[in-house]
Amino acid sequence: MSLHYPHTHHPAAGELTEVASGVFWLRMPLPFQLDHINLWLLRDGTGWVIVDTGFPDDAVRDTWAEILDRLEGPVNRLIVTHFHPDHLGLATWLMERTGAPLAMTSGEFLTAHVVWNEVGGHGARFMVEQFRQHGLDSDHLAKFEQRGSGYRKAVPALPDYYERLKAGDSATVNGKKWQILIGHGHSPEHMALYCAELGVLISGDMLLPRISTNISVFAATPEADALRWFLASLDDMAEKIPEETLVLPSHGLPFKGIQARVMALHSHHQERLQALEISCELAPKSATELLDVLFNRTLDTHQTMFAMGEAIAHLNYLEQAGRLSRSIDADGVIRYSRLQH
Repeated sequence: MSLHYPHTHHPAAGELTEVASGVFWLRMPLPFQLDHINLWLLRDGTGWVIVDTGFPDDAVRDTWAEILDRLEGPVNRLIVTHFHPDHLGLATWLMERTGAPLAMTSGEFLTAHVVWNEVGGHGARFMVEQFRQHGLDSDHLAKFEQRGSGYRKAVPALPDYYERLKAGDSATVNGKKWQILIGHGHSPEHMALYCAELGVLISGDMLLPRISTNISVFAATPEADALRWFLASLDDMAEKIPEETLVLPSHGLPFKGIQARVMALHSHHQERLQALEISCELAPKSATELLDVLFNRTLDTHQTMFAMGEAIAHLNYLEQAGRLSRSIDADGVIRYSRLQH
């Protein structure tokens, strides 16, 4: 089975492309290697609903301002799938400009606040200690200490109020029900939206067509089996969503073929897990020592942060599956060994 892409080209800056009845696709730039995010505008009677906000960059604000000036009718609601800066970064700005209320899950709203305030195990100092325990060298650790978490820069302000959406809820837009589907692993309580009547799934970062979203373990939850949660969330989504559904991802092109994509992601992660397991057979290895197994390329500081979190997620999966054992060396570094069966 392969994926089908109904739209072979993305919208130009400021352009709206209708991908389903009353569902419009817009694309905004990102200042990273992953250089774009897809955002969605839903027609809602005489007004609109915005799904996700984009990164707080002046060019993005200017593009949004031009789009908002063109829209016929008010923005009735802003829905954000999860707390990451490219999704939540302009929420406060858009709310102030449009007067629209914000809807999110509690897990994402509250996580945004603890990350922004660097409390409760979230923030640079906790991350540095986590990475030290997993073998990262002093030069890299110093860069992370100097860099900080970066979240406040990427999310200049956070809303103080929101409407809570949770699993099993539905959001009514233009008289049609969008079912709230919750996924785990990429973020605490990631929201996707499925409209059976339109045959459309707004998947956020949970389901992307060409890359696997980042799955990380954070310092606040060091034993989290985030990869298992992510794969289970995908299976749940694939069971509920028909194959012919149009999937609207946050990155990449809209596609059809959800079951095929979920199967491919399972295969991708199983290959990575097997490679890690084999690498730990001859000698115990730390997450840092295994980065080359997962990421066969040079990583900058930003990429190293995601790579470390992802390596730990895969190692937690293998340990909790009984495929690796964990030990702590005299230097205080956690290392993993393959279990012999």
